[in-house]
Amino acid sequence: MMMKDMEIKDMKKSKTFIEGFDQLVEGGFPQRSCVLLSGTPGTGKTIFALQFLYNGAAHANEKGLYVTLEESADNLRCQAKQFGLDLEKLEKQGLVTLLEITPRNVTESSVKEILKKVERGKYERLVVDSLSALAINTPNTLGSVKDITEIFIKRFMYHFIGDIRSSNATALLISQAMDEKKLSNEGVSEFVCDGVVHFRFETLGGQYSRSILVRKMREVKNDEDIHPLEISSKGIIVHNLR
Repeated sequence: MMMKDMEIKDMKKSKTFIEGFDQLVEGGFPQRSCVLLSGTPGTGKTIFALQFLYNGAAHANEKGLYVTLEESADNLRCQAKQFGLDLEKLEKQGLVTLLEITPRNVTESSVKEILKKVERGKYERLVVDSLSALAINTPNTLGSVKDITEIFIKRFMYHFIGDIRSSNATALLISQAMDEKKLSNEGVSEFVCDGVVHFRFETLGGQYSRSILVRKMREVKNDEDIHPLEISSKGIIVHNLR
């Protein structure tokens, strides 16, 4: 057996337990990796992230933190229930925490607090929803500068993702792309993150209108095909047409 094969075999993974997905990344996301979930609204990113957090707690006993800057925690709980995910039960057990941050209250210190919470709570899984909201509300730490420039936003996002990557958690960062051709709105996260999972929605007149593609995944050999994605009553199912 070659050394590279041994390293992959011994690598610890954060399984999503989402039907049909883990096989696309050789059994799961590499632990402590930072993965971008990219796509336009309604493509399944939030459901995927909720399942990742719920399944980690329910099936692997791994604590998860969901940081939401867009939707309320109550809305996330309701969404999860639609797919049979009882987040409240796991919250009471201390396995899942929903942290709601109002976008207008985002500051540089609040970003640091997220990282402190991950460390103190010993969370092994983290979701940030979304980078788009974070970029729009990038805190202006320059004081005298009134307008936050595009370069400043890129710099802020670069450092934020870098800090997330240095934590002990496997992180999913959601990006609400404006169109199918873009992976992010700020143009940084797709390069800094260890992996990129692209969600798409197309009206093709067939059985499946949504699809998923693993654009990159460092440390593993990812599947490079586009796969149909179904949002069922039990959550996301990734199909293989071969």
